[in-house]
Amino acid sequence: MNCIRIRFYGDLNDFLLLRQRQRAFTYCFKDQPSVKDLIESLGVPHVEVGLLLMDGEPEDFTQLIFGGQQIAVYPHFTQLDLNGIINVQPEPLSEIRFVLDVHLGKLATNLRMLGFDTLYRNDAPDDELAEISGSENRILLTFDRQLLKRKNVKYGYLVRSRVPEYQSERHDFWK
Repeated sequence: MNCIRIRFYGDLNDFLLLRQRQRAFTYCFKDQPSVKDLIESLGVPHVEVGLLLMDGEPEDFTQLIFGGQQIAVYPHFTQLDLNGIINVQPEPLSEIRFVLDVHLGKLATNLRMLGFDTLYRNDAPDDELAEISGSENRILLTFDRQLLKRKNVKYGYLVRSRVPEYQSERHDFWK
């Protein structure tokens, strides 16, 4: 069994167990997973992560974990310039377009009224949503954390509120 020390920052704590939030904790595992797989095994979708530091050095999602490392996981930064640092997210989108899962009809309507290119079908299966998001470079908005963990999803955000009026509360997720 291998163990690491890991800490999540900012909104990424929303995905963790209460005892893991706002602090570094020890996490033990078998084999040698990639840092992406390890983070997602703790419940954090890769699309929510903006920066990874392993033993103080920036890394990408493919880095293998052997044990003994200290890992810091940060959300997207909107106020901090990370030029020259390995960023785990793809390049910012030149055009903001969305695809929404079946539970976000009201949000789809609101986004369309605001003029955003928004795809929504109330019967779209998860495989199709992930494929559309990846192939068309659309931001996938969903309540389904497992859907955001799919490999072909490059841009996405887990909507935190079931109340339509608060679903776009964190409006910087597409910047």
